[in-house]
Amino acid sequence: MDAVPRTVDEAFKALVDDYRIRCLWFLRADYYPMTREARLRVLDYVQRYGDRDAHVRAAVLRQWLSPRFNLDSAVS
Repeated sequence: MDAVPRTVDEAFKALVDDYRIRCLWFLRADYYPMTREARLRVLDYVQRYGDRDAHVRAAVLRQWLSPRFNLDSAVS
């Protein structure tokens, strides 16, 4: 990943692109998760089948999806 993603959507697309062959080979080549549930499922696949970097990146994205994180950002 060359540039730092500016949005959650960009971060998910970058993660999926970076780990599509290793961790997500069974998904369609043009698949990008859009719903919270689909994103959590993809994060699980990446954490389960990826390397340490994949696990860390997925953990950060999982925090972004957490209700607590979303609540704090909505209040501020």
